[in-house]
Amino acid sequence: MGLHDLSDLPYPWDSIAGITATARSHPGGLIDLSMGTPVDPTPDVVRRALEAASNAPGYPMTAGTPALRQAVAAWFARRRDVPGLDPAAVLPTIGSKELVGLLPALLHLGPGDVVVHPGVAYPTYVAGIRAAGATPLATDDVADWAGRDDVKMVWVNSPGNPTGRVLDVEALRVVVDAAHAIGAVVVSDECYAELAWEAPWADDGVPSILDPRVCGGSHEGLLAAYSLSKQSSIAGYRAAFLAGDGALIADLTQTRKHLGLIVPAPVQAAMTAALSDDEHVAAQRETYGARRRALAAAVVDAGLVIDGSEAGLYLWVAAPDGRSGLRIAEWFAERGILTAPGHLYGDDTHTRVALTSTDAQIADAVSRLTEA
Repeated sequence: MGLHDLSDLPYPWDSIAGITATARSHPGGLIDLSMGTPVDPTPDVVRRALEAASNAPGYPMTAGTPALRQAVAAWFARRRDVPGLDPAAVLPTIGSKELVGLLPALLHLGPGDVVVHPGVAYPTYVAGIRAAGATPLATDDVADWAGRDDVKMVWVNSPGNPTGRVLDVEALRVVVDAAHAIGAVVVSDECYAELAWEAPWADDGVPSILDPRVCGGSHEGLLAAYSLSKQSSIAGYRAAFLAGDGALIADLTQTRKHLGLIVPAPVQAAMTAALSDDEHVAAQRETYGARRRALAAAVVDAGLVIDGSEAGLYLWVAAPDGRSGLRIAEWFAERGILTAPGHLYGDDTHTRVALTSTDAQIADAVSRLTEA
């Protein structure tokens, strides 16, 4: 494994200093709807588990405790329609950004290897691919890479960030079949799967890459990534996991042992509690849903358009007059609302509006948009 220099890759958020300054100068103050940073209190069930495990003098397990791995497997069966996941095919990670950024290198990819990622995407995919020395290929069309023997890994992101797009079973199956045909690994970033708003996903759930309807019951060459940051308001805990192909998980675990990439023992206990309790997730989903309904109505009433956004923590907003995403973000900033212009994700026609602000701040944002 080798990590390559990223000094020539601009950090995306540094490019919006201008609109940040504009939003901050608003007389009513800044309302930050640019990043998906949870603001609601960490649920008591999770905090109690962390506190109870706080006496942790020994080194934790890189592979995760048996209780945590079993909780992940049970969660997949209960919430994601993935029965029979082997708990040994689970690996906790120090948040999902670390996972996304390091995974191509941890999978031994490098120069000459191509890694596919969504056309409009979370920028850490490209950073991780470049860090490994591999070549990124941005596309949503399987035909662009099917049959290519230089493609070694395919990122899927459903629900998508920033678009909120959900891939159905058939779309996922097409990806899996094409990847299997060339021996590529498919990694599905499913971090927003518990936050579906539109039919059929709100009723039937968001399909996982590990769903038997997608993969025929075999997880060979498949990995699903998930984060507890959003569903359980524990972004500060850095709590995520990877699951799927047992052989790949074993190899990744061995490498991570050597590197000391270990989730702290109290956090593993908190993750176990979070994954075993659906009630707090339902409550958090309802909180975000209320904020989404209020903000979406105000955005539409202000003459803007919401595309995609079937799931996740964002509204993907465009203007019917064809304004660029940066101009739309500037329009929001003039009202003291900071959003994330689409060029950060490879799109020049939208801006991303996050739901992760307090009820009072969302109400203030709605008021400002209504006045607009």
